[in-house]
Amino acid sequence: MATWRRDGRLTGGQRLLCAGLAGTLSLSLTAPLELATVLAQVGVVRGHARGPWATGHRVWRAEGLRALWKGNAVACLRLFPCSAVQLAAYRKFVVLFTDDLGHISQWSSIMAGSLAGMVSTIVTYPTDLIKTRLIMQNILEPSYRGLLHAFSTIYQQEGFLALYRGVSLTVVGALPFSAGSLLVYMNLEKIWNGPRDQFSLPQNFANVCLAAAVTQTLSFPFETVKRKMQSPYLPHSGGVDVHFSGAVDCFRQIVKAQGVLGLWNGLTANLLKIVPYFGIMFSTFEFCKRICLYQNGYILSPLSYKLTPGVDQSLQPQELRELKKFFKTRKPKPKKPTL
Repeated sequence: MATWRRDGRLTGGQRLLCAGLAGTLSLSLTAPLELATVLAQVGVVRGHARGPWATGHRVWRAEGLRALWKGNAVACLRLFPCSAVQLAAYRKFVVLFTDDLGHISQWSSIMAGSLAGMVSTIVTYPTDLIKTRLIMQNILEPSYRGLLHAFSTIYQQEGFLALYRGVSLTVVGALPFSAGSLLVYMNLEKIWNGPRDQFSLPQNFANVCLAAAVTQTLSFPFETVKRKMQSPYLPHSGGVDVHFSGAVDCFRQIVKAQGVLGLWNGLTANLLKIVPYFGIMFSTFEFCKRICLYQNGYILSPLSYKLTPGVDQSLQPQELRELKKFFKTRKPKPKKPTL
């Protein structure tokens, strides 16, 4: 599947900044759809009008426009540590799965990515739980005033383990996620009727969206149960619309009360979020990347990828800077006039 290729012309800090800005903007602009997804998953949405638009409009009228972005600040704050942990874990897993010749199969690569995502989610899980709590509360009568207050309140009232309620679903949900990723990857050449290494940028973007749609659909029941486990009620009075004593019982109660399709409540809003989310992320990342390449001296303008004449594009940023300093200090000295 398509991923951003590592560009050696950017420093590590620049790559992290570009990815962070792209993720923050895409999260912020699609936050109302994330809110509709979570509210549908935990069972807050009731009545006949249960679509994303009806949910957003109901929240807007009841709590104001700002309520559509409940929990988004926490989601953006967890982006940087989550990405850093995921990248570090992915490198470790890739080394673990690489054979003696330095090769790694596509299945192993996908598995490494899934395990890295699982590790980063577990490490930053309390922030995900707090995001769910902030989305569910009424901001006109808030139970939590922010990330730190929510962390302190949950810890004092419910105990430390409450911050990890539902984390087991992250582990179990990684299996269908990996299977969906492999399913999409194995069929890309059939879909586009061509080799993977010749895919265009629009094709790669479509591949990412397709993979996200398949994987999220397959793993969505585990996400639904996880959200109910995260809801601000203790076990036996747990979810908003079902009562459960644990993850397995929550699955059973959802199917009993709403049918099997109840496990996919909120999927529509989640799928509607995919194209704008990745579209904003890709375009923002590319724009930030052009700015960094222009500052590093590789391209002529941040508005295009036109290369700077005479610059070796294979040089690392520090190598190019050292080369510029070298030629700057070696200015030809004026010759003394001779008789």
